[in-house]
Amino acid sequence: QQRYRASGLNLVTAAIVLWNTVYLERATQGLVEAGKPVDGELLQFLSPLGWEHINLTGDYVWRQSRRLEDGKFRPLRMPGKP
Repeated sequence: QQRYRASGLNLVTAAIVLWNTVYLERATQGLVEAGKPVDGELLQFLSPLGWEHINLTGDYVWRQSRRLEDGKFRPLRMPGKP
């Protein structure tokens, strides 16, 4: 039982790291496209291991109506915009 939980936690961690990596790349591209300065030397210090935006407690309901097409992404939240 404990081994299954550990394996499940590893899978969740890997999924979060992948999600964060994809969206960090998209955020960086968005900044560049918006004409904001992006120091490429600092990108190596970004980490996809942040968890503060992930809620790992409770029950989750996944709405099928919000499903995205393959290759599509959720919009990025921009500071100062609702």
